[in-house]
Amino acid sequence: MCLKKENKNLFTSGLILGLGLLGAIDGILFHQLLQWHHMILSPNIKLEIFTDGLFTSLFSALLIWGGVKIFQDSRHNKLGSSWKIFLGGIFVGGGTFNLVEGIINHHILQVHRVKPLAENPLVYDLAFLVIGFFLFIIGILIKRLETNA
Repeated sequence: MCLKKENKNLFTSGLILGLGLLGAIDGILFHQLLQWHHMILSPNIKLEIFTDGLFTSLFSALLIWGGVKIFQDSRHNKLGSSWKIFLGGIFVGGGTFNLVEGIINHHILQVHRVKPLAENPLVYDLAFLVIGFFLFIIGILIKRLETNA
């Protein structure tokens, strides 16, 4: 079923916010609180902190963009009101963040692992992808609940 323009805007805003939110969770939890890794693993701590700062700038920009998009769309009466569409977008965006970041950074570019000093770091990398996959699927299912209603 096709979404109305207002609901597409709401879903897109949720998706953008979901990307930023999972980036924030990743940066705060894994980079700062647990200190498992930095954006780029290097013997140069200044480079590690600098790349973490770039990462923080990126997810912060996504959070701002999502908020501004909601404000602009609501000002022009082009924003839907379904919490299921919005929540679905957040979950899809969050899942997309984990899948893209995990596949590109952990597996293709290998710039860092989720927990590089673990006995088996691959387990943590795969768990990161599984979480992303489930977040994505949950988001699609929540969105479908609304579009099929």
